[in-house]
Amino acid sequence: MKRLFARPHEEPAGKWRRRGALALALTGAVGITAVAALAGAFPFGDPRSAAQRGAPAAGPSGATPGPAPAPGAPGAGDPLMPLDGNGGYTVRRYTLAFDWRAPRTPFAARTTVSATATQALSRFDLDFAGNTLHAVTVDGAPARSEREGDELVVTPAKPIPKGAAFTVQVAYTADPTQQRERGDAIQTYGWVPTPDGTVVCAQPNGAKMIFPVNDHPSLRAPVTFRITTPPGLSAVANGRLVERVRRPDGRVRWTYDSEHPVAAQLIQLAIGKFSFVDSTGPRGLPVRDVVPEGLVTDTEDHRALTSDHLTWLEGRLGPYPFRRYGVLVGDTDLPVALETQSLSVVPKGELLGDRVDAERDLVHELAHQWTGNSVAIRRWSDLWLSEGHARFYERLYSDAHGGVDIEDAMRSAYAQHDQWRHDDGAPAEPTEPTLFKVMRYDGSALVLYALREKVGEETFDQIERAWVTKYRGRVAGTRDFVALASETAGEDLTPFLTSWLYGERTPPMPGHPDWEVDPVQD
Repeated sequence: MKRLFARPHEEPAGKWRRRGALALALTGAVGITAVAALAGAFPFGDPRSAAQRGAPAAGPSGATPGPAPAPGAPGAGDPLMPLDGNGGYTVRRYTLAFDWRAPRTPFAARTTVSATATQALSRFDLDFAGNTLHAVTVDGAPARSEREGDELVVTPAKPIPKGAAFTVQVAYTADPTQQRERGDAIQTYGWVPTPDGTVVCAQPNGAKMIFPVNDHPSLRAPVTFRITTPPGLSAVANGRLVERVRRPDGRVRWTYDSEHPVAAQLIQLAIGKFSFVDSTGPRGLPVRDVVPEGLVTDTEDHRALTSDHLTWLEGRLGPYPFRRYGVLVGDTDLPVALETQSLSVVPKGELLGDRVDAERDLVHELAHQWTGNSVAIRRWSDLWLSEGHARFYERLYSDAHGGVDIEDAMRSAYAQHDQWRHDDGAPAEPTEPTLFKVMRYDGSALVLYALREKVGEETFDQIERAWVTKYRGRVAGTRDFVALASETAGEDLTPFLTSWLYGERTPPMPGHPDWEVDPVQD
């Protein structure tokens, strides 16, 4: 996710309202059964009735009789963003067809959603914001559609049985000027124009400005991209280039396959005058950087470090979890980087500047491929697991490669931790406006540093590797991490981690009785 460009001495803005009830999530004994209970498809509890629960059959022929058709839930129910995501179905694949024309110019678009009903559906929702809607079909038949804020409510011509596979097509005119703003590290998100095209920054919930989607970080599906560009422009997206076809009119259709399921916030599709720079990482991993023409040579030194970064992280977290990797150089003035899956966006300013700062960005976004991308978060309050891990490994790498000593960085974060708790919530207790504040970065890296000081480096490394191995390609949350850490360490770490993740005050730092927390300023 986007790296917050705050140094340890900087204090975030904002107010914090404690959510004491959430602290109960980590109280009590930790057991293996608790982990199993969290492994279901519904991250906030199954919203269906007991009669509706059960594994769906494959395809229409397997549809079974059951309760009368009812509307799917309009959101996944995340406490921080309750209307993001949708209920009543799971997505098997998205297919995006974009007929790109020029920067800031509307273009024809069509999204196909292949899904399976998890209940008998009378209607269902897709997350879809802005854009000009033209037509919606379900299994080829026209469907009624209504816009309700960021929800596209679809009523098919006939109800969809539970367990049935169905296909939704949405034809619309896409608006590549759509953006929204946040008052945290995200800043501007949605479509991000470049001089000759665009990059996409969908985090946290901006994918709905790009295409109709089931948008929550716990919900993932593979994506096929079919992007048609004018001559002289290239398109790139997550995953593998499957086909490049020049049409009789000179326009070029680029087809990409994400290869792995991907969360909507990690979608990337970029268009511009690009050069593709191929290299090889550890164990023959394909590495392809996507660089605007004119920036290839000037960014080469920092980009060439990716293989070393992969080797360093694999030594701590195990094999890289996807089939390829690369850096997309963002020709934009936005001072943010983003871990779009298998193709991280890093702004040109960082890659044209100091090596230490550039490597912090590069390692941070690469670390996310393990923690946040492969191991997806269960709910937004688990964001500390994603950003905290990425910041921890960014700091650890920088310490060994000419940057700030990690102990100095963590001591500075410790001093400010009570202020961050006051302003932005405890690490695992954000509010929606404070989601990407500094507490989720250095403040959450400090939790991992405290855990390492508590259990020792060897056990900590075992916990980390077990985390990304056990939950590779899966969804996991804070309780999963606490349970796994306790199991690996051979001791109940619930009280220790609860105080760090949910407490109103910062606990003592193990092994550092001299570390002090600064007084809170209202």
